[in-house]
Amino acid sequence: MRRQLRFLAIALPLLLAACVPPAVRVKGDAGLLGAQLARERALAQADHWVLQGRLGVSNGKDGGSGSFSWTQDGEQYEFTLRGPAISGMNFRLSGGPHGALLEGVEHGPLQGPDAEALMHKALGWEVPLRDLRAWVLGLRADSGPAELSFGENRLPSLLQQDGWTVDYREWDDARQPPLPTKLFAGKPPYKVKLSIESWQFR
Repeated sequence: MRRQLRFLAIALPLLLAACVPPAVRVKGDAGLLGAQLARERALAQADHWVLQGRLGVSNGKDGGSGSFSWTQDGEQYEFTLRGPAISGMNFRLSGGPHGALLEGVEHGPLQGPDAEALMHKALGWEVPLRDLRAWVLGLRADSGPAELSFGENRLPSLLQQDGWTVDYREWDDARQPPLPTKLFAGKPPYKVKLSIESWQFR
């Protein structure tokens, strides 16, 4: 059970609002960076929303999938695995700047000063939760330099940052600004797939 839960940990896109990082390198048409910077400015303060979709995780040997919901209310967040994704486990992570609460895990509920430290304590993983908070919006995180590639739709197709590669497979470009609807994130041997079914901004 503990090992299976570890596969979920990388898939929890939560926490604090992302800031636009200072450094980026573009592969391909550097002229597309201006539009991306405009997207980042438009979404920099987007921190009141509800996201629902499907989650798939794997470590190259084992994995699973299920449905999830993620609510961001300013600095407060709640991530609920409803599916459940693996081995009949329900899962809820909630909190804010003053601490995090992890429920539905073995020997839980567990509390800690922040979600990343809590997930590491509970599951033994280094989880890029703050980065995922930005990546799910199609933005660069503030964790350091990034490399961007763009697709034919002139939107990001590949983001490399903090040792992770984020592959943007589909976008909802009817929205302004456009938002991702399908993305894969990987840092060998770990892989996570997010299929986003709905965004509701508040």
